[in-house]
Amino acid sequence: MKAPIQDIPYIATEVPPPGETLRETLDALDMSQVQFAQRCGLSTKHVNQILQGQSAVTPETALLIERVTGVPARFWNALESDYRDALGRAQEEVAYSKDVAWLDELPMAALRKLGHVLAKPSNKNAAVRESLQFFGVSSVEVWRGIYANPSAQFLQSSAFEKSQGAIAAWLRLGEIEATRVGCASYSKHGLKELVPTMRRLTAASAQEIWPALQEMCAAVGVAVVLVPDIPGTRASGATRWLTPNKAMIQLSNRGKRNDKFWFAFFHEIGHVLLHGKKDVFFDDEDVLKQSANSAEEREANEFAANTLIPKSEHVLLEGVRSSADVRQLASALGVGPGIVAGRLQHDRGDYRTFSTLFERYELIEES
Repeated sequence: MKAPIQDIPYIATEVPPPGETLRETLDALDMSQVQFAQRCGLSTKHVNQILQGQSAVTPETALLIERVTGVPARFWNALESDYRDALGRAQEEVAYSKDVAWLDELPMAALRKLGHVLAKPSNKNAAVRESLQFFGVSSVEVWRGIYANPSAQFLQSSAFEKSQGAIAAWLRLGEIEATRVGCASYSKHGLKELVPTMRRLTAASAQEIWPALQEMCAAVGVAVVLVPDIPGTRASGATRWLTPNKAMIQLSNRGKRNDKFWFAFFHEIGHVLLHGKKDVFFDDEDVLKQSANSAEEREANEFAANTLIPKSEHVLLEGVRSSADVRQLASALGVGPGIVAGRLQHDRGDYRTFSTLFERYELIEES
């Protein structure tokens, strides 16, 4: 049911309503409103409402105006379209002004640095609009429904409670990157079969691994993207299903150390293989240090640890005393020395020994 005319608030726009042009046309034709209404077959009241901008010029009305005035209907339709667009944008500005406090929840400095928000800090309405466009949502209320209330696993991260906006922005950056990764339909069997091949990449150079990982995972329906963490996230990785046939693994390469990268990667692979398609997993440093407080995160940690160094080989770690021992064991296991060194540091609580065995990963150019 149409809202009564008196309930529609007046909002000033720079674009005049079509009624103003119609009024000028009638003056040029020396035609009164009453005469125009009679010739169109419309009520005088309706014509007055059009002239005042209180009633729209519909395509049917535009044709009537064309027959009476000789001015093409497409002209009146264009005027109406431009006016309604301007009116809508003016109404949006009012809404944006009520949402500026939301900007305090977002990592605006990072979004500006990455070029997703171009508005100056002083132009808060424009910043709200550009932030909504970045997230691909129509309103802050919708944003909260999508990014502030995801799955229970996501909410279990203590970092989420403190940095909701920053984490949401980091996840959105991953979504954007994932749209650029073409994938086959997901194959659980195919992904399982690839795990040993991907594990062997731990001994490869940093230049080799990234394109290889992306290509292999895309072939089985998993988009793997690398998005450096932004202030406030402490992000290591995340796993989500973008569609029922396309999973996304998002990594930050936080710390840029090879053992951390591979543990995070296989942790997320564990989520894809072991857990549901409706779940969203955000993993920060605490989760990957095995202080996870959910069964799913513990399972993903166990999957990663046992993929990198099989449970049957754990006893071999006990005899490692030197860097030479680390390299020898890593060669026997078919992994990079940093993988063994990282495991020993974690198990023994000594984070200085074997530190020279880690490789620094510079996988992508960071802006």
